Amino acid sequence: MRGFLFLCILGTAVAKYLNYTWDGPGLENPEESTADEMCLMDRGSCGCCAMKRQMKLLEQYFNHTVIELSRRLEEAEETVSNILVSRSAFSVALTDSWWCFGPFQKEIVVKYQVIFINLSNDYNKSTGVFTVPRSGVYVFAVTVFSDSGSPSTPLAACISFRVNNQEVASLSEKNDQDQEDSSSLVLTFALKTGDHVTIYLPPGCFLCDNKNHYNTFTGFLLYSTD
Repeated sequence: MRGFLFLCILGTAVAKYLNYTWDGPGLENPEESTADEMCLMDRGSCGCCAMKRQMKLLEQYFNHTVIELSRRLEEAEETVSNILVSRSAFSVALTDSWWCFGPFQKEIVVKYQVIFINLSNDYNKSTGVFTVPRSGVYVFAVTVFSDSGSPSTPLAACISFRVNNQEVASLSEKNDQDQEDSSSLVLTFALKTGDHVTIYLPPGCFLCDNKNHYNTFTGFLLYSTD
């Protein structure tokens, strides 16, 4: 009898503490009212009624927990999805074998053929164009190298860095004092989805490369602004 009485008191205390029913705040639960009436008529059933109330409260608690966990799982999945979408990085080189690109009488796009990394395939080696997949701040690095072939022969290692076909930077190493020479630049730009980044070879310039990959073009998304 003492055990039954203790369960009744415990059930009432927990119910008051949680203050939660299927019917919402401030509404009486019909099942609890029925259970209380039965307990008044038959003290022997008091323990069973208290246990039933506890089971109801536990069911509500676990249902609420499952809903909350489902919400957090959706948030986590959305975060991971955003991270995957935001990934953008490429690093390419001109060629794997000894070869000189140029000189030409008119400007021409430099199409880097060796792919070190190309997340989301945003760099197209067939066109030489990097297409911005997502608005944000991007970092780019370009290194050029050329070999005139012999001392005192004119050297012209140069490129034009363009965004949407507008030159924003360039490299130029023209002289007849070095048989070979190189130059590099690093740039940071705020770009928009769909922008095009391209390296052009100006008229009269030429680049030479081999398996050591002296001519490289690299870019990656620093952070998104979407």
